[in-house]
Amino acid sequence: MFYSGGVEQVPFADPVGAIAALHHPLSRRTYELVAERGWIGRDEAADALGVGRPAAAFHLDKLLVAGLLQARYERTSGRTGPGAGRTSKLYHRSPHEVDVSFPPRRYDLAGSLLADALTRAATGQTNVQDALAEAAHDTGTRIGHQAAEHRGRTTPRTALIQVLTNNGYQPHQHGRDIVLTNCPFHTLVDQHPDLVCQMNLDLLNGVVDGLGCTEKIRATLKPTESQCCVRLSPH
Repeated sequence: MFYSGGVEQVPFADPVGAIAALHHPLSRRTYELVAERGWIGRDEAADALGVGRPAAAFHLDKLLVAGLLQARYERTSGRTGPGAGRTSKLYHRSPHEVDVSFPPRRYDLAGSLLADALTRAATGQTNVQDALAEAAHDTGTRIGHQAAEHRGRTTPRTALIQVLTNNGYQPHQHGRDIVLTNCPFHTLVDQHPDLVCQMNLDLLNGVVDGLGCTEKIRATLKPTESQCCVRLSPH
């Protein structure tokens, strides 16, 4: 968990686990209650749900650990200073969004890149296609830089595979190449193959650049049936 401005949050790492946390009917009712009322304490939740305080606390904390809720501590008595009483733990819906698809898709990322490209092109200094190439490469570079900062002792290639996995590409080693067995932009590729495949290529070369492995590996277009159109090969 981490704290931001006194608010306790759990970074999303497992969206499937977050969805699974709602499987129990009482957990689902608890989440809906918090979403409806905003910041809510354990006693208020227990009263609204018609359960004991321990049960309400259990399901609130389960949703907090899953990343679906956030929490903070404050005095609810309205008093301050000595004798004001203990602080209460209050819960609120997390700002994180949960999006699960099988196989993995990243249409949110594609939408962000296209919106960025339109904003850049609106200046009149570049056309939309060039703006999209710039936006995709810049975003990929930023993703690569972030991965490089947290890769520890792992090699750039291992860090690259982890980035690809995190973004839904389902990478596999094929000799010295990295083959991407899933396209996160599948439906968009069916509709606009040239535009989206080039965007994908620019994005992944940005990731490679950001990780600092440009001299060792490069992304190239190599369309293959039932796979991503991009392959990463020794440079």
